[in-house]
Amino acid sequence: MAQKNRNRLLKRLRNDSLLYIMFIPVLAWYLIFCYVPMTGIVLAFKNFKFDGGIWGSPWVGIRNFRKMLRDRDFLQAVRNTLIIGIGGIVFQMPCAIALAILINEVKGKWNKKIYQTIVTFPHFISWVVLAGILTSLFGNSGIINQILSKIGLPQLDLLTNAKAFRGFIWGSNIWKEIGWDSIIYIAAITSIDPGLYEAAEVDGANRLQKIWHITLPGIRSTIVIMLILAIGQLLTNGRFDQIFNLYSPTVYRTADTIDTYIFRETFTKGSLNFGYSTAIGLFKSVIGVVLISTSNWVATKVGEQGLF
Repeated sequence: MAQKNRNRLLKRLRNDSLLYIMFIPVLAWYLIFCYVPMTGIVLAFKNFKFDGGIWGSPWVGIRNFRKMLRDRDFLQAVRNTLIIGIGGIVFQMPCAIALAILINEVKGKWNKKIYQTIVTFPHFISWVVLAGILTSLFGNSGIINQILSKIGLPQLDLLTNAKAFRGFIWGSNIWKEIGWDSIIYIAAITSIDPGLYEAAEVDGANRLQKIWHITLPGIRSTIVIMLILAIGQLLTNGRFDQIFNLYSPTVYRTADTIDTYIFRETFTKGSLNFGYSTAIGLFKSVIGVVLISTSNWVATKVGEQGLF
């Protein structure tokens, strides 16, 4: 029996040898850039010394984690990260779904491509460039405030007002990423059987009824999967470039996230405590695994198809 299974395996390897050879670069990339660097996690339990390196630095146990949980600035950063991340899900995901439906309703193949290109283009603008544009427009001495001042209207204080800054972050990110986020929903909509729309039209359904009873149920599994992924990335929501290039000390109270906190702790205070920043990174990863596993479990329990 063992010999038979071995022969079957060798036959499969010979038949699919080209596919396995093509897979080698992908496997090598993950091993070199994803799995090998994971050994650096030990830094979370060490006091890093440049002369000793990762393995020669002294062990400090869970001291870095104790410091992390006692630091009020870190706890504030966690709170801000969760609020900004949850706000991004609540506001951005419905906008992306709505945009995908609107583009799908546009008549004409070329019209759809033109509109999709226009709304997707901002995604490819660097936040460094875009932050400069937004500052020139909405800063205290920006173009918009100059116009408002000329016509006697109150000026906008979006970049230095702690209460308004989060809304500005959500709004600017929606404008930049909504087109890109809608692509996967557009792809899901195109996979819906056109016969369902034709049958609904014969029954007298209008556009809104077809959207509500066919389009949204047809992409529900995609929405659930995207929601699970978004929940898993609440603490690593990819907003560092945006916030770092737009915020200032006046809005740290509501805008300082875990990523910007790590940057300031590690590089601006002169301590270069890589053990502490590694401990925070490990904390983020563990919480991310818990969040994505929990949300996936909830999705499967309510009858939806999860990630795993």
